[in-house]
Amino acid sequence: MKVSLKWAFILGFVGFITSFGAHIVAVNLPFYAEKVGIGLTMIGVLIAVYDFAEILAKPVFGGLADKKGMKKAMLAGILLFILASIMYPFVSPKLLIVVRFLQGLGAAALSAVSLAMVGTLYKENKGKAFGIYNAIKGAGYVVSPVIGGAIVIKSSFSGIFYATAGIGIIGFFLALTLPNDKQKSAEAFDDDDDFSIKSLFSVLKNKTLMPWFLIIVINMFFVGILFGFLPVRIHDLGYDAFHTGLLVSVTTISYLLIQPVAGWLADKFNPVVTLRIGMLLSCISTAAIPFVIGFPLIIVCILAGIGIGTVWTNSDALVSKLATENAMGATMGVAGSFKELGDMIGPLLMGVISQALGLKYGFIICALLGGAALLITILVAEKKHTVSG
Repeated sequence: MKVSLKWAFILGFVGFITSFGAHIVAVNLPFYAEKVGIGLTMIGVLIAVYDFAEILAKPVFGGLADKKGMKKAMLAGILLFILASIMYPFVSPKLLIVVRFLQGLGAAALSAVSLAMVGTLYKENKGKAFGIYNAIKGAGYVVSPVIGGAIVIKSSFSGIFYATAGIGIIGFFLALTLPNDKQKSAEAFDDDDDFSIKSLFSVLKNKTLMPWFLIIVINMFFVGILFGFLPVRIHDLGYDAFHTGLLVSVTTISYLLIQPVAGWLADKFNPVVTLRIGMLLSCISTAAIPFVIGFPLIIVCILAGIGIGTVWTNSDALVSKLATENAMGATMGVAGSFKELGDMIGPLLMGVISQALGLKYGFIICALLGGAALLITILVAEKKHTVSG
């Protein structure tokens, strides 16, 4: 008996809560910083703390999902996210770091458990169900910068949190209609970011994979720049919150739309070649961001999104090809964890560099790090292994 795809739409909306909630705040942090009086290092911290909370909370919600069921774990996460969002307008603005941490704790359940529920519910039409889920979740990345910018202009930074709470409330009531899951084993809670210490060390012994794990980390640095510090650059040019959000949304669209194309290229050609082209494009365009304005800045941002999206998809394809057959799950889990590591460390590093040397040098140095990672893959990645497309 086929399961209705309406559950995929609902679970996709639950995923939308996390993508919307994460980036509607991150993109508007320059305006918060201007109001409260914080520096670039603190902007990096406010971006990273969300990811740090997710990393901490995933095992907790994983245990809850195993004992009480995935639906209950997900509802608990949504409720925590809503309460954290409602909190901000009623506390000191300087407590945003606490609010972001609590939002991240709630988001840990939403991102992991909702994805696991799609895999559990759909034995048939799995590809279609995941396609619906990813499309709706991806929409959160696209619309949140524009909606957030409009809210900041028409209302205030606090208004963003009423919006995230409202989205959370809608998601909570929709999630109540989901079927109760019968599978409560650890196997059901299968998120590719979770891995054991034993799996970690076994995969890290494969020296062929290490340059590509480095590429994954650096690529997430660039993701942090797009969503965290590109808005700072645009704000410095004198654009308002709406136009800042609009440019970030355009960048995000290019990042999302290139991924299926990049996946096709990875299948048709050698993924090493397309990955290196994507990383080179990311490095050049990121380094160029501080030096262009107007229409050229739009083009550079689109190219940066294309480069990052290409690396994202092709790194997954390449790592899966290099993985040994009996360690595929562990390898992809470690790769996912390196993504989270880069997502957390990248904004911190960018913030510290920019605070010390200036925003321009933050972009340049991060671009140089990407170039160094690219050079390492050229020098060592194919000494013993050749990956064919």
